[in-house]
Amino acid sequence: MSVSTISLPSGDFTSWGLSLHQRIHYQLSPGELEAYSIVRGEGILTDSGALAIRTGEFTGRSPNDRFIVRDELTDPTINWNDGFNHPIESRYFDLIFREIIRYFNGLPEYWIRDAYACADEAFRLNIRVINEDASANLFAYNMFLRPGQEELPEFMPDWHIFCAPALQLDPVVYGVRHRHAVTISFRHRMILIAGTGYTGEIKKSIFTALNFLLPRENVLSMHCSANIGERGDTALFFGLSGTGKTTLSADPSRRLIGDDEHGWSDERIFNMEGGCYAKTIDLDNQKEPDIFQAIRKGALLENVDFFPGTRAVNFSGRSVTENTRVSYPLYYIPNACDPAIGSIPENIFFLTCDAYGVLPPLSVLNPEQAMYQFISGYTAKVAGTEEGVKEPVSTFSACFGAPFMPLHPGKYARMLGERLRKYKVKCWLVNTGWSGGAYGRGSRISLPYTRAMIAAALEGKLDAASYRKDPVFGLMIPNHCPGVPSSLLYPRNTWADEEAYDQTAKGLAAQFKANLTKYAAELDPAILDAGPIV
Repeated sequence: MSVSTISLPSGDFTSWGLSLHQRIHYQLSPGELEAYSIVRGEGILTDSGALAIRTGEFTGRSPNDRFIVRDELTDPTINWNDGFNHPIESRYFDLIFREIIRYFNGLPEYWIRDAYACADEAFRLNIRVINEDASANLFAYNMFLRPGQEELPEFMPDWHIFCAPALQLDPVVYGVRHRHAVTISFRHRMILIAGTGYTGEIKKSIFTALNFLLPRENVLSMHCSANIGERGDTALFFGLSGTGKTTLSADPSRRLIGDDEHGWSDERIFNMEGGCYAKTIDLDNQKEPDIFQAIRKGALLENVDFFPGTRAVNFSGRSVTENTRVSYPLYYIPNACDPAIGSIPENIFFLTCDAYGVLPPLSVLNPEQAMYQFISGYTAKVAGTEEGVKEPVSTFSACFGAPFMPLHPGKYARMLGERLRKYKVKCWLVNTGWSGGAYGRGSRISLPYTRAMIAAALEGKLDAASYRKDPVFGLMIPNHCPGVPSSLLYPRNTWADEEAYDQTAKGLAAQFKANLTKYAAELDPAILDAGPIV
């Protein structure tokens, strides 16, 4: 519906000073939002029917510009640090809130959507999103879970998100670093986004909130994808961007629970979202058919290139950013679970793209090693393929999602360890990166081989396999895996220069050790002892 004045379900905005004299568009369909986006010049239709937009100055998140209000609730609980969890005083939040209300009162129109997070009804979080742009409201439709029409008259929002990408903040007045900011208040149960049009801030701010709220209810919140097999076995896939988390979980032989954010309660795994937000750089219909075919009417593409003179997307184009994205509702995936819920997992895969080429393609982890790898959250990316720097660059992101984890990583790791032991979950470390040498000398591990290793683990074909221990990383490596050359499994044997391998492996092991020192005080000694030997 789209009306000049509106009685919002279970909400009185006038108490905040928000006037309702403008055209307020409430709960519009994807088609209506798409039409408004085109008329307003926010985007264009591609030849596949998807809407394509540019997100402006920001084509990714700004973790240094995300703030959490420091108050009596958060002061003793948040893991305050210089990296991601930046504190802001309550008085600044109040000032930003008043400025956002003033800003929305000056707009000729805006868009409101009621949605929710968490497919498990026991942990459902109702969300009201207020957008300056119609395309961002379409993103909210795609990414959050959608209440039925019959629920709307009684819908009670638990949290509010205000998104004002064109609003510029004065850093001196509002206590922020730059003219843009994402500010989260747990006391007000509100998220204020100003100065950035990158839509990913919307979903990741709610994920951050859930990572604070769900552990208080003994639910492990996780940055991972999940799927479920024909016999009802659930698998989780953790990994940073570029490691294959979305690609490997989108398996046509298994049903997709979700590709990014999940909770693990005492009874089940559940998706927090209602959609997928997939990277599209170098997207290939043969390698990732489910994602490719989901780019149709109702999907929202961000910052993609086009072939000259056409509206055909050039998925290899990088003129705007390498972080090109598409959002679409989960039901666009043919084999998606509805509801997006699975059983307690039987297998967990930690994915890393090791551009140093020293980690094995597959290894099994005991609980302490799993907690060590979980807190490390390691991958090594290629710095660039252009002229200049071409050496691997290590990335360590605690819990495979440090920017979204407001509590100390040790808290999430302990919850994971408790579940691994209680349910006897098998954990695997999978290297989707290089073999036979580092980037520039070795070669990328073949995706079919990676799929074969994961399939063998899921099907129990490695349960009776013999293993050998890696002398540096302490990982147990299978001597044989169906569908994979045995020569590939032990990384040292794939290098022409074994001494070079030894030096590279020791160098990476030292990086693991150095990274974990900042968490050591909060960790059990058994976890620290489960790391590489230096």
